Amino acid sequence: MLSVMSVFQVDIDFEKEPIGVRKDGNDVYLRDIWPSNEEITKVVQSNVLPEMFKSTYEAITKGNPMWNQLSVPASTLYPWDPRFTYIHKPPFFNNMTKTPPSPHGVKDGYCLLHLGDSITTDHISPAWSIHKDSPAANYLLEHGVSPKGFNSYGSCRGNDEVMVRGTFANIRLVNKLLQGGGGVKDSSLHVFDAPMRYKTDGYDTVVLAGSEYGSGSSRDWAAKGPMLLVELTYFDLGGILQYVLQNLITSQP
Repeated sequence: MLSVMSVFQVDIDFEKEPIGVRKDGNDVYLRDIWPSNEEITKVVQSNVLPEMFKSTYEAITKGNPMWNQLSVPASTLYPWDPRFTYIHKPPFFNNMTKTPPSPHGVKDGYCLLHLGDSITTDHISPAWSIHKDSPAANYLLEHGVSPKGFNSYGSCRGNDEVMVRGTFANIRLVNKLLQGGGGVKDSSLHVFDAPMRYKTDGYDTVVLAGSEYGSGSSRDWAAKGPMLLVELTYFDLGGILQYVLQNLITSQP
């Protein structure tokens, strides 16, 4: 890296091209300044000493004065505080039973989103900064957080209330329903607000997605967010639901 910076170019052949010129006018090549294995070993042995690691790891479990002075409740369970905005008690285990509930149908539901192909995990659950006019921003404002303290969705992944409001909040997500009509009654609603309103009225919402839905980097909230937001995600091309439906159809007598 230093050699590249010294010649101010990245398309250099270090084997054949010089990286500088000596005072006597002779060219200097990378091999002229590159240290040998023996030189590197000598520097490491004289500077990376066992005492450095012993002094650090001997007290690693003892903490430090500031950490040790923190007030810790005497409880075996974490005392969830509803005022916290970075961490919140998740709802995934509420009313959980030993036997998983049976799947149920969706009747008279509304299509929340009609998406195309290659909807990535970043489309589904973006990790970037929280927009000041978003449902997540409204939630944080209601909990006393100023706009400069919103931070990002990625930093708030421990709070389901923030993350579910950020589900499908990517500004690059194209909802085909808004181009062709149909689906949600009020197109001015945020993606989070629409299913919340329909749930209150007793209606389910579904998402139609194309092939390669959920591709991209691994992101847990790309799965957890839609689970909290909508009843069903249907894949036009491929996907788990499509596979199940095909098997059900072919298994009919």
